[in-house]
Amino acid sequence: MDASMWVAKTGLDAQQTRMTVISNNLANVNTNGYKRDRAVFEDLLYQRVMQSGGQTSANTAKPTGLMLGTGVRIVATEKNHAQGNMVMTQNALDIAISGDGFFQILQPDGTLAYTRDGSFKLSPTGQLITSNGSVLQPTIQVPPTAQSITIGGDGTVSAAVVGSAAQQVLGNLTVARFINPAGLESMGQNLSKATAASGAPQQLKPGVNGAGMLVQGGVEASNVNVVEEMVNMIETQRAYEVNSKAIASADEMLKFINNNL
Repeated sequence: MDASMWVAKTGLDAQQTRMTVISNNLANVNTNGYKRDRAVFEDLLYQRVMQSGGQTSANTAKPTGLMLGTGVRIVATEKNHAQGNMVMTQNALDIAISGDGFFQILQPDGTLAYTRDGSFKLSPTGQLITSNGSVLQPTIQVPPTAQSITIGGDGTVSAAVVGSAAQQVLGNLTVARFINPAGLESMGQNLSKATAASGAPQQLKPGVNGAGMLVQGGVEASNVNVVEEMVNMIETQRAYEVNSKAIASADEMLKFINNNL
């Protein structure tokens, strides 16, 4: 196969993958706490035809070499952890994090997962859970006689209980911070898990050591910018068309050689 065809083919593959990333961003434009992905490109190995600095005579050397690239690939999809817009729902069990940090969710296998989606519900036993039934950590036990729940910016959870004039403190929520949140591995269901790249989680009180504050009655919306993603989609489509044109042009050149030489 002609080398230019192979190079253009790698461009088609890379742009198709980028389109998949963009489509996933647009599909999750209304997903609570979703962070947009960005495709990271990398050029492939080069064929060294002539080495730069090679001697052309006893006293002279080539100032430049001849290196032929072999194409491109996508090596990573990087999460952009910029803050999404705050959507106020007036639901007492909806909690948003204003700043850095993640809610900690206990998985069925006993491990912890992490999310920015703070749309919590009450279980039949009075625990705060996600839409999928996983329990928020640290566990908050709401008594059946609770009339209202208050969640402070520092994570303090209290409730007004029937028969008591004073607020009853139910517990304190913490948030987890990572030195490299982009290294978290997405699991679906608005959850991520820690990896060696993300580093170990730091459990912090909201508002302390860089951890974000909690906002009751609101959720964090997706940080996907629809206009920006549409521009990226058009850019990707044009790049795909150009690579397709390069393959067609290389084919025409080979056809010309076969028919005329």
